[in-house]
Amino acid sequence: MIGLASDHAGYHLKEFIKSVFDKKGIAYIDFGTDSPTSSNYAEYGHFLANAVERNEVYPGIAICGSGNGINMTVNKHPGIRAALCWNAELAYLARLHNDANILTLPGRFLSMNETEKILDTFLNTAFEGGRHQARINSIPT
Repeated sequence: MIGLASDHAGYHLKEFIKSVFDKKGIAYIDFGTDSPTSSNYAEYGHFLANAVERNEVYPGIAICGSGNGINMTVNKHPGIRAALCWNAELAYLARLHNDANILTLPGRFLSMNETEKILDTFLNTAFEGGRHQARINSIPT
């Protein structure tokens, strides 16, 4: 089960992602927001990060206008390794080397086509482990 969260600026991209997941039969939980009306990214980011930490969803996808605010919010949670990605190569490295458990997207800066590439890459790349595990273990929690 994948977790989704966005503020108003990420709402339309989140709705697009839900349509992609619906077509592919991918299960998800939407932690909000439920409209493009102005909202606080932190509120929805905390809902998502808490669910990832409790293993209720994996991975998570967080979206706000630039991606920065919601990324900062979810990364305040000790069990979260969120990566702000704006292309597929960054998504690939975030999973391969950093075992990112939340993909953060800049909702105002991505096309639908690029978003699909990023999603496919993030969801289909496994963590490489090895030398990267020691680095992850050194991240303070």
